Amino acid sequence: MELLEKIRNRAKELNKVIVLPEAEEDRTIQAADKILAEGIARLILIGNPDKINSLVKRYGLKHIDKAQIVDPQTYEKKDELVKIMVELRKHKGVTEEVARKQLESPYYLATLMIKAGYADGMVGGAICTTADTIRPALQYIKTQPGISLVSGAFVMVLPDKKFGDDGVMVFADCAVNPDPNPQQLAEIAVVTARTAKSIAGLEPRIAMLSFSTKGSADHPLVDKVVEATKLAKQMEPQLQIDGEMQADAAVIPSVGERKAPGSPVAGKANVLIFPDLNSGNIAYKLVQRMAHAEAIGPILQGLAAPINDLSRGCSVDDIVNLVAITANQAAG
Repeated sequence: MELLEKIRNRAKELNKVIVLPEAEEDRTIQAADKILAEGIARLILIGNPDKINSLVKRYGLKHIDKAQIVDPQTYEKKDELVKIMVELRKHKGVTEEVARKQLESPYYLATLMIKAGYADGMVGGAICTTADTIRPALQYIKTQPGISLVSGAFVMVLPDKKFGDDGVMVFADCAVNPDPNPQQLAEIAVVTARTAKSIAGLEPRIAMLSFSTKGSADHPLVDKVVEATKLAKQMEPQLQIDGEMQADAAVIPSVGERKAPGSPVAGKANVLIFPDLNSGNIAYKLVQRMAHAEAIGPILQGLAAPINDLSRGCSVDDIVNLVAITANQAAG
């Protein structure tokens, strides 16, 4: 069974509530119909009911009546959400008037529905920037305990099954943080381990990548990875994590044995943590294109509730898959 099929099937079992703030958008409403038809998640659709119904008729959709449709103008729980917003951010100058203005944005409304417990996660970004999707979450959802930043992971499914676990690996951070410091890099490793478990079903073996393996080079860039590895082990002592390590030592058993003998990770890593966004983004794209791997993501990680961002060039199936991924994340 393919990984995405497993993710969808698990989402069906979990029966989570996912909110879609862009329900007036063509691809989103078509994806919503597929999600509801397959039972991948329960949905809250934010938008003008007349506009949504017009799209339902245009595309001949059959299952949208299973969703809860929320009109931002008339949502009956808005007063409750305003109180939550003022309480959480009055120290930042958020008054009732400011909160009501923010709730005119479907992204803020969706985020506050999660905060209030009416939804388990959100998927947006088909028609807005990443900043528009994430900003409300950073203000009101915040990051997980002990985590200070949001990062982006890709689940890589390689045709060559000898890598990772049957060809499945997780790469991070490939999407968000240009130059994380050692503490941030350690946090990225810890949350990526959680993503590897919840999304890919992996028991993570984490390699902290560098151009050096176990002191083969001396440079401040190497020192950063060494320090990050130490901090990650302190944060999550039970994790199988090792570094600093070159990529070949991480994934090729014979090289790992030679360069890092006795390592619990060398030669068999299934999670690769890159030292910066340059290397992470370059690596996942090269593997995707040259090794013909499937790259699932970016999956945003580190937030206290799962909120994911689509590419504005996304397809209907991309939205369906990201909703299933978000439902899996919501299960922890």
